[in-house]
Parts: sequence; structure tokens; C-alpha cells
Amino acid sequence: MNLQHHFLIAMPALQDPIFRRSVVYICEHNTNGAMGIIINKPLENLKIEGILEKLKITPEPRDESVRLDKPVMLGGPLAEDRGFILHTPPSNFASSIRISDNTVMTTSRDVLETLGTDKQPADVMVALGYSSWDKGQLEQEILDNAWLTAPADLNILFKTPIADRWRDAARLIGVDILTMPGVAGHA
Repeated sequence: MNLQHHFLIAMPALQDPIFRRSVVYICEHNTNGAMGIIINKPLENLKIEGILEKLKITPEPRDESVRLDKPVMLGGPLAEDRGFILHTPPSNFASSIRISDNTVMTTSRDVLETLGTDKQPADVMVALGYSSWDKGQLEQEILDNAWLTAPADLNILFKTPIADRWRDAARLIGVDILTMPGVAGHA
């Protein structure tokens, strides 16, 4: 089972504060474990333009049609001070990993320097931190019914409103997650 370029969809019973109702995009999955980015947990009061300001990056020439007010995601509980940029090709940046034909993860500053210009990738998501599982850990969590899995969908990854991503990712596999036990409060 290789879940690279798949979504992990938290089951309603998963109550961990970071992963509750989360959708994790799996960037790498092999015999040593898995690594992914949560795509539906925006950090409060932090937008892409704020990251660029902190890093003293001024997009030039500025393309005003490119929005920089998108929220930055909490990618996971590990290395929360480190940036991970999910985007569509190209992948010619200093530190890029091609996840699928249409998805790239870059961790180098040069991709940030294209944001807000006509050179930026068509679709971009910026996250701080990542999620990781040791060898066999993710597989066990799936067997324990902590997660549903679905092939990744670029519309959900980049275009679906953040608040709808959990529900819409589950719909990819025909599940109405909002009606599953554990969603509502207990009487």
C-alpha cells in the first residue's frame, strides 16, 4: 500500500487536537514511514503576505492579479517553524520533490520569491510544519480506523474552501462524513 499523493481523512472519532477533522496530503510514503501536510488547518492571523514580509521578500514585478492573502496552513506538529510549499509544476526550484505529475513540494526560499509575480506556480499552498509517521505506524492507524484514505484531488488541495475540505475529501470515496457516528456531541 503506497499512499503517496493520497489524502488521509480523519475519522470523526479521532479527537487529537491537531488531527481532529483534518485532511492530510501524503507527500511521501515508503517502507520507512510517511510524511504529509495538513491542508485544512489555517494558522490564525497568518497569510502568505505575512510570511513574505517576515522573510523580507518583496514580489517584483508584483502581479496584482495574484492573491497573497491566502492563509498559511499548520502542516503538522513537527518543525512548525519550517515552511513547506505545495504547488503545481514547475519543479525547477532549489529544493523540490515531485509528488505526482501535477504536485510538487518545495522547501527552498526561491519558490517564495516567485509568489505574487507572474512566475509563481499556478496553484500554491504554504504550510508551516509537517506530519510524520514511523515505519508501520500509519498502516496501523488506518487498521485502527483513525483514517480514511482517498486518492488526492487537486481541486480539493488547492481550490476547495478550507472549511469544506474534510467533507469533500470523504465524498471522493462516497462517504458522508458529517453523518458518521462521532461527528455530533454525545448526549
